[in-house]
Amino acid sequence: MEQGRVTPHPHAGDPVFDLHVGGKMETVSTVALTGPDELSLAYTPGVARVCEAIAADPSMTQHYTWVPNTVAIVTDGTAVLGLGDIGPAAAMPVMEGKAVLFKQFGGVDAVPLCLDTTDVEEIIETVVRLAPSFGGINLEDISAPRCFEIEARLKERLDIPVFHDDQHGTAVVALAALTNALRLTGRDAATVRVVVQGAGAAGVAVARILLEAGVRDIAVLDRQGVLSSTRSDLTPVKAALARDTADVVGRSGSLADVMAGADVYIGVSGGQVPEEIVASMAPEAIIFGLANPTPEVHPDLAHKYARVVATGRSDYPNQINNVLAFPGIFRGAFDVHATAITEGMKVAAATALAELVGDDLREDLVIPSPFDPRVPGAVREAVAAAARADGVARR
Repeated sequence: MEQGRVTPHPHAGDPVFDLHVGGKMETVSTVALTGPDELSLAYTPGVARVCEAIAADPSMTQHYTWVPNTVAIVTDGTAVLGLGDIGPAAAMPVMEGKAVLFKQFGGVDAVPLCLDTTDVEEIIETVVRLAPSFGGINLEDISAPRCFEIEARLKERLDIPVFHDDQHGTAVVALAALTNALRLTGRDAATVRVVVQGAGAAGVAVARILLEAGVRDIAVLDRQGVLSSTRSDLTPVKAALARDTADVVGRSGSLADVMAGADVYIGVSGGQVPEEIVASMAPEAIIFGLANPTPEVHPDLAHKYARVVATGRSDYPNQINNVLAFPGIFRGAFDVHATAITEGMKVAAATALAELVGDDLREDLVIPSPFDPRVPGAVREAVAAAARADGVARR
């Protein structure tokens, strides 16, 4: 290919493919190399002095490299968007997109790493060995239940933030939107009845952050029904969640059983809820159908029975979009050189997002837009403060 010219591609003329030609990102130097003097400072011989300083005091990496502002976006391509297991090569356009979002909305540099393995041990060992090059690890599009073990074990082994965005980004934004929906409908977290359909990465994290925020009556469902200790087919992750959710209030059975009279429905399953089940919910219900592109409850149907409706789509109001959370969460964590991202930091991020809506709160505005310029700074400041309060800040 001649420099400066783009060879026509098989899908030329399609605006989506045209945008992706050559990828969506590049590396750019932050220093000018205009002559031998600059070259001798940026590279040999000058760079050797910086290397020696870091060798003597590894914490100097935080001052003299890009490491503290750079996150690795790690995937094995097993749960990419709604496409499922499409492999690491096909996952790269999504990971590039994620890196662009990190930079655009958080000022954080990111490197996509698509690993050619689905083995839990190999993924963990690979990330551990790569970790010295990064200030944080963002796990992405790794299928459940392996994603839970991978995240937990990486947290144990690394002293930098490890964050599975499919879990926690979704949970943070969902909590922010629900906080405002409860305020709008005059409900209280301690007494509200919530149904979470889907017990994968997002469903488990949503339920956990709701518990952290004070919600006590939660029923989480997988394809076999409510997670409860009456079942003998639960994985360890699901069994632990059952003890903290449905078991507390004695709920079990099917979706129809727990939706009757429920105040809130949060769908992260991709299934479809029949209208008669939706109609059985409490008056002025709250319905978040977050499957993309087809919500579990179509907004037109949801609005017949609910006061507040949210989706994961950009063409409807109240989009539950992870980009509201993860750039600011990492930015705040990096600002204080945090060793981890705690539950307190996630709840703080959700609270900051909810508070941005303020007096503009209404049925079609329970969460700010991703393009609201206040979002990154508000999340950043809240997360940094929470990191200090939780004792994980190193500066």
